[in-house]
Amino acid sequence: MVHQQRSQARLSPSSDIKDTEDIVTLLAPRLAHFAGVARTEHVTRAAQEMQVPQSTLSRAMVRLEQDLGVDLFARRGRTVSLTPAGRTFLGSVERALAEIERAAEEVRADADPATGKVAFGFLHTMGAETVPGLIHAFRADHPRVRFSLVQNYGEAMLEKLRAGELDLCLTSPVPDAPDLVARRLDEQKLRLVVPADHPLASRRRIRLAEAADETFVTLEPGYGMRLITDALCREAGFRPRIAFEGEEAETLRGLVAAGLGVALLPPPAFPRPGVVELTVTAPRAAREIGVAWLDGHPDTPPVAAFKKFLLSRRGNLLPT
Repeated sequence: MVHQQRSQARLSPSSDIKDTEDIVTLLAPRLAHFAGVARTEHVTRAAQEMQVPQSTLSRAMVRLEQDLGVDLFARRGRTVSLTPAGRTFLGSVERALAEIERAAEEVRADADPATGKVAFGFLHTMGAETVPGLIHAFRADHPRVRFSLVQNYGEAMLEKLRAGELDLCLTSPVPDAPDLVARRLDEQKLRLVVPADHPLASRRRIRLAEAADETFVTLEPGYGMRLITDALCREAGFRPRIAFEGEEAETLRGLVAAGLGVALLPPPAFPRPGVVELTVTAPRAAREIGVAWLDGHPDTPPVAAFKKFLLSRRGNLLPT
């Protein structure tokens, strides 16, 4: 009967989400104390092990039962035993405390200067050579630092930065946003890629305006290279006719090789058969590569070390 009265008083079925949040906030600090008392089944012994006053521990257990509205212990002097409700509660509490301990160990490990982790994002076009080369060079002095690598287009990586899922990212164009810090690291010239049997394939250089009547294949809207392509074509005096949109530069090269259009792209990691890559003389066709991070976000030692390393590669980021 007491059990029912307490339950109705504290945790009625009509409790809303806010009530649940309140009870979690209320109970969380007492869970380790409850587990200690449950483990020893003796308040004095538990108080000694946890180095808290016995009176404080006793009051905490009474308040815990009052807040839950459930008797967790049967008491015989300073000796206690769990009620059925207490045993049910203990199982969940032990799992919760184990998960908290695991999470604490994980974040401490990720912040370790020698063996910590860097969550690093970069453009798809930098995955074949640039990023592996950078990590190889960095690990010469930091051999045990771990990396969580994410390839994506620029806007998606900036979203992950803001969500705390990335520590740093290499992106283009270099973002200009009040909540981000960005530093220009290098510049990469862009080329007009045409099929090997295209009338322009015999050329080495071209003004972009000469391709005004061509069909283009491009990355999808929102990708940095798509923004740059649209801007360069606009500067050259035309709006490109787009036949295909994709998500990856080498796929676009394959479409060009198949004769499905031309494309403005950065240099490939490896030569692609079936295409010819022309230097664009006008307008100036290049993209800036930069590193970005969240403003005001504190760095762990491994992130700070890798950031310093990237900034030291200014002007020498890309493979030659």
